[in-house]
Amino acid sequence: MEIDAELRRQITVSLAAAAVFTVGLVGIGVTFGGSTVLPEAGAIALIGLLAGFVLLMAGIGTYLMRAKEEP
Repeated sequence: MEIDAELRRQITVSLAAAAVFTVGLVGIGVTFGGSTVLPEAGAIALIGLLAGFVLLMAGIGTYLMRAKEEP
């Protein structure tokens, strides 16, 4: 299977978004207690991160679809 420029762009953008999510998870874990129980503020931050990640992936999908349609 040959990887063309479009597929390479999709892979790169998706991996970058997943890396941002992973860094956010680690950041929340370190900021709100490390290996102890997650406090209420940490739980809210985690929910915000999850919602932001869903919106980010939807935006990336929209961007990639539009970039593919342009001549």
